[in-house]
Amino acid sequence: MSTKRKVYSADFKAKLVLEVLEGEKTINEIASAYGIIPNNLKNWKKQFLENMSLAFDKSIVVKEYKDEIETLQRDKDNMAKKVGELTLERDFAVEKLVSLVSSKERKTLVDIKLNISLNKQCKLLQVSKSSLYYQPTKPFSSGGEIKLLDAINNIYSDFPTYGSRRIHAQLLRDGFSIGKKFVKKAIKYMGIEALYPKPKTTTANKEHYKYPYLLKEFRNYAGQVIIEKTNQVWSTDITYIKLAKGFVYLAAIIDWHSKKILSWKLSNSMDIFLVTSVLKEALAFYPKPEIFNTDQGSQYTSKVHTSILKKHDIKISMDGVGRATDNICIERFWRSVKYEEVYLNEYKNIKELQKAIAKYIDSYNKKRLHSTIGYKTPNEIYYQAINNLDSKGEKLLPLVS
Repeated sequence: MSTKRKVYSADFKAKLVLEVLEGEKTINEIASAYGIIPNNLKNWKKQFLENMSLAFDKSIVVKEYKDEIETLQRDKDNMAKKVGELTLERDFAVEKLVSLVSSKERKTLVDIKLNISLNKQCKLLQVSKSSLYYQPTKPFSSGGEIKLLDAINNIYSDFPTYGSRRIHAQLLRDGFSIGKKFVKKAIKYMGIEALYPKPKTTTANKEHYKYPYLLKEFRNYAGQVIIEKTNQVWSTDITYIKLAKGFVYLAAIIDWHSKKILSWKLSNSMDIFLVTSVLKEALAFYPKPEIFNTDQGSQYTSKVHTSILKKHDIKISMDGVGRATDNICIERFWRSVKYEEVYLNEYKNIKELQKAIAKYIDSYNKKRLHSTIGYKTPNEIYYQAINNLDSKGEKLLPLVS
C-alpha cells in the first residue's frame, strides 16, 4: 500500500530554518525533534540563504511582475483574434501556465474533464503523453518498509555513532529479517550517517580555480614562515567540535604576526555562509590584510568567497594539497582551543559551547602569553602595531575596533 508524500508548508520550513540559524541545536537534534530527515533541513537552509536578499531588494520582484504583465498584454492582443477552440486553449494556458516550474508539475495540470484532447493538452503543456501513464515505484513505501525506517530512526536516535553494520546487527536482535545491503540502502535514503570524528574538513571542488601559496617568500633558513608585520597575512580555517548529539563547526580568522583571533563563528553546518560571514566581520572591524591564506576547500575556492577578497584588493593564497603545515598558524590555534578548553569540558548544547568559546578567545587575545611573540598577548602585539602604543595603552584599544 503506497503512502502519500508528506508536504511541508512554507511556514513550517521557515520556522525550522530559523531554529537552525539560531545555532542552539544541531541539525540532527532539530530533525529528530520534528520527525524529518536531516538532509531536508540542510536543503531548506541553503534555499533560504540563497533567496533571503529578495526580502530587502523588492525591485527584482517588481521587475519580474512588470515583465510578466507586458508579456501577458502582448499575448492578450494576439489571443483576441482567435475564436472557438483557440479561446478555450487561451484560457487554459493563461490559468494553468502562470505557476509552472517543472515538467513534473506541468503533468499534474492535465485534466481529462476539459473539452480539450489529451494530445492538445500535452502539446500546450510541453509534456510527453507517455509520461502520463508512467507510475514510478516509490522506494520504502510499503508498510513493512516504513516500519523498518522507523526502527532505524529509533536506533540512530539512541546511538548516533552506529554505522550500517551495527544498525543491521541491532535490527536482527529486534526481530527483523533483513540483509546488510538493504540496510545500507535504507540509511542512505534517510540521509543519516554515523557521527564520528571526521579526518578532515577540507573538500576540494575540481571546477574551482586554486590559487598559489604566497607565503613561501617569508620562509627562513629553517623553512618556517615568519611574518613581521601586523595585518600582513591573515589565515583562516574550519575545524569541527563533537557534541553529545552531532557536530558543530568552528571557523576563525587569525592575524599571523600577532596571533590575534580577529573573528570567529560557530555553525551547525559547514557551508559558504559560515566562511563569508567570518570574513565580512573581520573586514568590518579591522584594517584589511595584504594576503589572505586558506586551504583548498570548496568553501574558500568558491566565487562568493574569493570575490570578497578581490573586491578589497587582497592577495589570495592557498595551501598546497595535503600541506596542513602551510597554514600552521591557525592549526596551532585549533590545538590550543581544543586542548585548553574543548577536551577539558562537556557541553550539553551549542549555546553552552558558544559561551565557552567566546570566553576562551577573549582570554586568549587579552591574557594568554605566547612564546613566539616574546611572551606577550596577541592584543598587545596587534594594537601596539596599529596604534604605535606600548603595553600601557590598553585603554585606547576600543578606538581601533
